[in-house]
Amino acid sequence: MRIAYIEDMDHWRSTFSFSIPIKIRFSETDLFGHVNNTSPFIYFEEARIEFLKSKGMFIKESEAIPVVSDLQCDYLQQMYFDESFDVYVKANHVGNTSLDLHYMVLNEKGEIALTGRGRLVYINPKTGETVSLPEEMKELLVKN
Repeated sequence: MRIAYIEDMDHWRSTFSFSIPIKIRFSETDLFGHVNNTSPFIYFEEARIEFLKSKGMFIKESEAIPVVSDLQCDYLQQMYFDESFDVYVKANHVGNTSLDLHYMVLNEKGEIALTGRGRLVYINPKTGETVSLPEEMKELLVKN
């Protein structure tokens, strides 16, 4: 399967370093017993928050907050209730007011089950205006 935002799957996969473990809950499955198509977005959110916290960027009392402006998921393998997997996240591109995050979900066999990408835009929570990312924040985001 060709995924538009991934040029070289092996290289892309090797560039992730941050991950969190997830165990599929019954409520995340559908009538057919596999993960519902909306559940990966919850996994991406959990990983994204932990990634930003690890970089010191998820602060409630902040002048700027991250807002998801787009998010996509590519489903490569089915996933089922009670399976465990790891959700990886990395900053793929850091701009002036936004960043592009990539996601990779590995199943228990180490196979890629899902890939994803999304853009976060930093805004002032009071005005809704975009806010420039400080240089030190940009440096933290590109460090592994």
